[in-house]
Amino acid sequence: MTTAHTKNIWIGFALAAFGTLLFSLKSIFIKFLYQQGLDADSVLVLRMALALPIYAGILFWLLRCRPQKVALDFSTLRTIFLLGFLGYYLASLLDLMGLELITAQLERLSLFTYPFMVAVIGYFLFNEPLTRRLIVSLVITYSGLLLVMGQELQLTGNNVLLGVALVLGSALSFSFYVLFSKRFIKKLGSLLFTSLAMIASSIFGLIHGAVVLDWNALTLNGITWLWLIMLVVFSTVIPSFMMTEAINRIGPAQTGIVGMLGPIFTIVLAVYLLDEPFTLMIALGGLMILMGVFSLVAKKS
Repeated sequence: MTTAHTKNIWIGFALAAFGTLLFSLKSIFIKFLYQQGLDADSVLVLRMALALPIYAGILFWLLRCRPQKVALDFSTLRTIFLLGFLGYYLASLLDLMGLELITAQLERLSLFTYPFMVAVIGYFLFNEPLTRRLIVSLVITYSGLLLVMGQELQLTGNNVLLGVALVLGSALSFSFYVLFSKRFIKKLGSLLFTSLAMIASSIFGLIHGAVVLDWNALTLNGITWLWLIMLVVFSTVIPSFMMTEAINRIGPAQTGIVGMLGPIFTIVLAVYLLDEPFTLMIALGGLMILMGVFSLVAKKS
């Protein structure tokens, strides 16, 4: 293994670790915004509106400065726009709606089960095998999720089942994005692909805002703007490039293993910053989810 190759791997792991940490802050920022009176629709639209000019600027710079011409035919752009719709618009909308009903801890643990959805979709669409190990891991993971759900239902009394269903729908949408984006990342590079996909999702977000939001009734104070900017810059733009480049450097399996830090980060932050409850049953259920996902992604590495 050459020094350059080793350096490339270490950079990939660092990008995955920092990207995971920043993505873990997303649920915390959103909860802070809900405390300021915003809802899922307004957070989605404002997040996309603020992110759009950043990604558009990066895309302009890439197309102007890249030494080689990139083939962006209509078919490629159409597919990337569809992937942007699934991976960042629809997945974000369902996730935000779920976060209105459940804690940040349960939301992050629910999202974390998406590798199993990727495996099941791969089985139906690409005839990839469903091994005994995968099935056992799946049972352990979702048993842990049921344990955390039951505990939260006792503690909060909120509509936990609907909240988890919405977040699992978000994970399913993101799973399709992960499966079908790989070849485009290799073809176009992580920066260009991410910029195009995020611009597509932002356009869908603005259309969503034009349909459902009453802009005249929307009032934002200084604290709200602070959390919005933090959400867009540190939990959307920066980690989106970090994670895509990490997948490009070390592969989705290794990136997934590093991503196991995400639920841990979110749980710690939610307990200390949001005063969310944390019990032995939540810890046990979370550990089961981590073990199940680890057994799946470690098999692929």
